[in-house]
Amino acid sequence: MKRIVDTHLHIWDLGKADYPWLAGDNSLLNRSWLLDEMEPERAQAGVTAGVLVQAAGNLEDTRLMFETAAHTPWIAGVVAWLPLMDTVATQNLLENLHLKEKICKGIRHQTHDEPDPQWLLQPAVLESLKLVAAAGLTYDAVGILPAHIDTVRQLAEKLPELNIVFDHLNWPPIPATNGLGQWGRLMAAAAQQPNIFAKISGLGTASGNFAERTAEDIKPAVAFALEHFGTDRCFCGSDWPVSMLAGSYSHTWETLSAILSDLLSEAEQQQVLFTNADNFYQLGLNQPHGSN
Repeated sequence: MKRIVDTHLHIWDLGKADYPWLAGDNSLLNRSWLLDEMEPERAQAGVTAGVLVQAAGNLEDTRLMFETAAHTPWIAGVVAWLPLMDTVATQNLLENLHLKEKICKGIRHQTHDEPDPQWLLQPAVLESLKLVAAAGLTYDAVGILPAHIDTVRQLAEKLPELNIVFDHLNWPPIPATNGLGQWGRLMAAAAQQPNIFAKISGLGTASGNFAERTAEDIKPAVAFALEHFGTDRCFCGSDWPVSMLAGSYSHTWETLSAILSDLLSEAEQQQVLFTNADNFYQLGLNQPHGSN
């Protein structure tokens, strides 16, 4: 039986935290979303562990994830937020909040919402990310522009001690009707950095215009990631509940599983669905007393 780690789950509670990106959103996303809604489909999808990922640049969102993880046994990790532009505040929060929460495995900032695609390369941010790396935490890089890919490549060169993952493969062109183009060239260059990993997630909605998207539409981007990053630097996530815009939670995993079954052996599938995520986020799922 396959073991699956969903490395990209969001929750938000509009009564507890502010989510600016939802302002004016008329979709099904513009309400509170908590994990109990997906529980019936989690079993159907075969997901055995999950990682909660930052959804807002504030501590209220981070605390909501910590609180949720504390009473949800199958949540094995949290990717939290830190004020990376303020290195002193980052250090204080690491010492007094994040590192006291053993469930905290990584950090993310919504860089795709920042006007400057090179936001991560600012001196203060680099100093903060050095602290993140020293604390043994990872960094989730979320981007939608080609410039975001090159920024992450430069970040990886400057901080080789920091393990970084591209969330949602940095929005590949789907369907790739004209090939993978600039995205492919930049991702191939980024893959040369051994501390950059690839998260196969959110592809049901990546690049917009996702009505009636099929597994065959998504497959070229997944195959590219597996070829260039290798089966030891790729892992998977749903991007729930954003993924609900393109179909149910179980449908997301059926699509991913079908693609991986076509491309990989059984052993390689287990690596990409479980082992790599366990290792990257140091979830401890294969340890006798791990968090699972």
